[in-house]
Amino acid sequence: MADSNKKENKPGFFKTVSVEFKKIVWPSKESVFRQSVAVTAIAIVVGILITVFDFLIQYGIKFITQ
Repeated sequence: MADSNKKENKPGFFKTVSVEFKKIVWPSKESVFRQSVAVTAIAIVVGILITVFDFLIQYGIKFITQ
């Protein structure tokens, strides 16, 4: 039981962080650019769809209430 209470020699926090950073595979600039363009385009399309649905719903509610 006395052996389980001893602290093991563990590497420091920053050493393990640097080891993990070396394992990261960073995307290329072209990949990041293409993905950014795709996200922006989808956000614009969804925004337009929400705007159109909002106008249609407003028109429908005004038509029903008047």
